[in-house]
Amino acid sequence: MRTSVLSHHSCNNLPKTRTGGLLSRMTALRQRKGSKGKDPGPSVQNLKSDCTAEPRERFTTGGFSWWTIVCVMTGSVVGISLGLLCCIYVATLHENDLWFSNIKEVEREISFRTECGLYYSYYKQMLKAPSIQQGLYELIHDNTTESKRTINILQRMNIYQEVFLSILYRILPIQTYLEPIYFYIYTVFALQAVYVIALFITSWLLSDSWLAGALTGVWYILNRVDTTRVEFTISLRENWSIPFFALQVAAITCYLRPQLKPIHQRVVLWLVFISTFCFCLTWQFNQFVLLVQALIIFTLDCLDFLTAEQVVSLYLMQVLSLLLVWLLQFCNSMILGSLVLSFIVSALLIKHFQTGLKTGGFVIRVGKLALHTLLVLTLTFTINYSAKKMLQLKSDEHIFKFIKAKFGFGATRDFDASLYLCEEAFGLLPLDTFERLAGTVLLYPYLCTLSALFILLLLVALSNLSVLFCFLILHPSTNGSGQASREEEERTFRIRPDVAYNLLHTVFFGLLAFSTMRMKYLWTGHMCPFAAFGVCGKEVWSLYLRVLHCNTKTMMRLIRYSVPIVILAFLYYKFWPRLMEEISELREFYDPDTVELMEWIRLKTPKRAVFAGSMQLLAGIKLCTGRVLTNHPHYEDQALRERTRQVYQIYARQSAEEVHKVLCSVGADYIVLEDSICYERRHSRGCRLRDLLDLANGHIMDGPGENEPDLIPATHPRFCEAIKSDMPPYLTLFTRVFKNKTFHVYKLKKLKKKNKAENVL
Repeated sequence: MRTSVLSHHSCNNLPKTRTGGLLSRMTALRQRKGSKGKDPGPSVQNLKSDCTAEPRERFTTGGFSWWTIVCVMTGSVVGISLGLLCCIYVATLHENDLWFSNIKEVEREISFRTECGLYYSYYKQMLKAPSIQQGLYELIHDNTTESKRTINILQRMNIYQEVFLSILYRILPIQTYLEPIYFYIYTVFALQAVYVIALFITSWLLSDSWLAGALTGVWYILNRVDTTRVEFTISLRENWSIPFFALQVAAITCYLRPQLKPIHQRVVLWLVFISTFCFCLTWQFNQFVLLVQALIIFTLDCLDFLTAEQVVSLYLMQVLSLLLVWLLQFCNSMILGSLVLSFIVSALLIKHFQTGLKTGGFVIRVGKLALHTLLVLTLTFTINYSAKKMLQLKSDEHIFKFIKAKFGFGATRDFDASLYLCEEAFGLLPLDTFERLAGTVLLYPYLCTLSALFILLLLVALSNLSVLFCFLILHPSTNGSGQASREEEERTFRIRPDVAYNLLHTVFFGLLAFSTMRMKYLWTGHMCPFAAFGVCGKEVWSLYLRVLHCNTKTMMRLIRYSVPIVILAFLYYKFWPRLMEEISELREFYDPDTVELMEWIRLKTPKRAVFAGSMQLLAGIKLCTGRVLTNHPHYEDQALRERTRQVYQIYARQSAEEVHKVLCSVGADYIVLEDSICYERRHSRGCRLRDLLDLANGHIMDGPGENEPDLIPATHPRFCEAIKSDMPPYLTLFTRVFKNKTFHVYKLKKLKKKNKAENVL
């Protein structure tokens, strides 16, 4: 394991024509390479804080000082306590916001909004099955999620966590005192404790101080609005997967630490694999997150921060995790056709055949790296294109349409892309996010740490690429005998591989968060340990203290302990009363119209009745009533996306006959119309669902405003409005069977075979 150091790197590449002082410096540095190149970083056998600086002679036992053991025990207790505190905090907020313990079961299930209800329905379905084997069979041969189709839910969706929890609930002796729904939500909240502990460990590993972990946990809790949304979107896949991703980052940080023994490397690599596998298994967007991570590893490899063994090992952990998930998901083609697999294969192939990549002068090395990057990207897109053609893969097509449209490279009328573009969650990161982060004193140390380390990273990268830069710029003074002074030793700049990884991690995922707000939860959580590392670690403070010419051990220790304690005291003084006030606020779930609708469906319709409507509502109908759906919110299937667009014609300007024909083709018995969609005002003109349908159909949009010249007026009124008039075309084909202030349910009248035959003639 090596640490990138500006004072000695690739010295053999220096031109032999350089003589005099430069050659003497080279000789001196080579002599010192054995002692200086070994970074006496803290051992990974135990997490040590700087309090280990106490004299060991007085308290040593078995190779470890009592003071070290006390610090490790204290840090462990603090980390676990902060994790439990976060778990209790979000559980309390969830209870107080809904009065979850006092509402009816149907109201509890309705609180699982949109796709959350769909995922939870499979947990409920597994528990209702006569046996585990029967429950698994019903999931593998499911004919209720999509009408007229039998699909494999385990292949299509990432719901192994629901399967695992349902089996666990069956075999544990907890049924008498813990309801299934509480077992589910408490498990998700417990993962928040795992998340905080993983962040705690990451900051502790980076800074060698458990105070950094304490600061990390406090910042995560205080910035809850921007770090998690688990208390009101419990079943979202990201709430299951991001804690495992944080564990993976902590394991990678440990793996990249200097002086890690081979046996420890193998153990930590297993932890990397297990956490990566759990992350991939629980979220369908794992491939895009791992792609960003693979780009980080690729960048560190190009700039010579990692060894070849480290690069290959981390790549293989990603590949093995994805392939194992591919097998568990019954050979899901979306994984084999993912960009990340194509990229890793390309990077390893080019790396194997392109020898001498890290030799030569600065210009030659930069040219080789540019060529290397171009070859990897070209081969990546070639392999990915070929794989998708061979597999006939279109599952993730809508994501790339969204990316193209977002950056102005695709058609803006595409219905699928427009659905994403018009959602606030997929827009740019709002500026008020930074105001909230600054209010908790997180943003300022984060930016200071980011700027200082990024400049240092660039300097070290330049030194890795150019030895002349290393010696002539960063080592201007040596004495005549070639022995560097102690002062020069202290001025040596270096950056550890684990620090370099976390720096690029926060940069890359920060850019992702800026471009897409929903991805901010991958970034803001990591901001906490990174900023805490800047406050409690040596690297950043040593840079600033060198500038001020007061870089002494006493000053370093004073600042590293006093600053985090002052920040923690300030945060306690400012935010503790607010937290107490927040958890004392009591609200109650109230949605009588939806409750009335679900009760009516459950009591008044056949159990095999098929319902059509919006994706979000249908997920709730499946959970609360178990009825068959025409479409649902899990959008990673091309045929389902096309069916959803057809069903959504109930909100477009289409004739009654056309809508009836479409609904009959998907087997619908009932349609549920929502006034909140038909008369939508939440989005601006051009982003309302009815506008997106009009644009996709080539029709002029409602209301005042400009329209593109090729759009034409529709020949029919809007279906969701016209059907309420009970005029003959609609009355002939549809019968209203339920109505309240929010929902209108119509039953489709089936045409007689005789009439169908006449229509054909």
